[in-house]
Amino acid sequence: MRHFGHISPTVRKDLFHQEPAEFSVASPAHTLAAALGATLYSPATRPHLAADIRKQAGRGVVSMVLCLEDSISDSDVLGGEENLVRQFADLDADPAGTEGLPLLFIRVRTPEQIPDLVRRLGGPVRHLAGFVLPKFTESRGTAFLDAVAVAESASGLPRLYAMPVLETPDLLHLETRVEALAGISRTVNRYRERVLALRLGVTDFCSVYGLRRTPDMTAYDVQIVAGVIADVVNVLSRADGTGFTVTGPVWEYFRSQQRLFKPQLRRSPFLEEGVEELRTALIEHDLDGLLREIELDRANGLLGKTCIHPAHVTPVHALSVVSHEEFSDAQDILRPERGGGGVMRSVYTNKMNEVKPHRAWAERTMLRAEVFGVAKEEVGFVDLLTAGLQV
Repeated sequence: MRHFGHISPTVRKDLFHQEPAEFSVASPAHTLAAALGATLYSPATRPHLAADIRKQAGRGVVSMVLCLEDSISDSDVLGGEENLVRQFADLDADPAGTEGLPLLFIRVRTPEQIPDLVRRLGGPVRHLAGFVLPKFTESRGTAFLDAVAVAESASGLPRLYAMPVLETPDLLHLETRVEALAGISRTVNRYRERVLALRLGVTDFCSVYGLRRTPDMTAYDVQIVAGVIADVVNVLSRADGTGFTVTGPVWEYFRSQQRLFKPQLRRSPFLEEGVEELRTALIEHDLDGLLREIELDRANGLLGKTCIHPAHVTPVHALSVVSHEEFSDAQDILRPERGGGGVMRSVYTNKMNEVKPHRAWAERTMLRAEVFGVAKEEVGFVDLLTAGLQV
């Protein structure tokens, strides 16, 4: 699979200076973590889940979570498990084949579900990339990660990944946050080769204080949440080789509501003929706030995003593509002859590139360029957004 693989090769050639690379579940973990993109959540109880998965793959989704936890009621868990077994069998039996399926993860409730589900899935388990582990703490995490290891051994798969979700009150409460983060760090580092990425449960964070952000506000406008995000990145996503990929929080809104504040989406990128309609559509569907939050995610060290609606996928991916300017800066910083450090004017002559301080940024940018591609010099996110939405 590849990002923007759902659009025609001709259109991709027009958009990209460097096209997104292909990847699969067998790719290196650091590549997969960067490539997750907009991870679309779906309740495991959906009766036509296999068809939904194929449909979303055709629209550019490359990672999905099939949820047995908060998205379904307690009474539906057993039915959801049975449905997953049926739907994986349907995927496996598809005469069209299974090439191009998204990376599929199951979000469970308990460690015991993990080996049980792998056993019940049987042969079609080969289409499973791993498990999402809810309400992850040091005390709960070891049992979850051990269960993934046991399930992997029983399945015969080369790897089942885990994606812990950080969402418990002890991360939010100031008096327990430092030790909670230290405990999570100890746990995920013991299982480093298995932990693909860490996910943030911002809705659960908000619930601790009875908060809910409006579509006019990002997670970073809710200061108590922004503080937790900053501390998670501080401890768990350092650029010194010890960090993990941390993904952005969910955007909850997908239909128009009464707006209190001015739209956050500037008019200038949409001035070309006919594109103003796209801006209007994005605002009407509360996606201007999403676009701003994606930018703030990346500025704060997060990559990828949890999504609960297909309409959110293309904006996440369009804003994940590396611009030609970013790529030029990263290339310049990483040139072998720059190994001794120094400062130079950027290729675009609009900023300073300082080799040693900017090196980690450049390395991360080149990894993002590998999986999301590099836009041509004259191509902006509006062009990428339009191409993705027209499929």
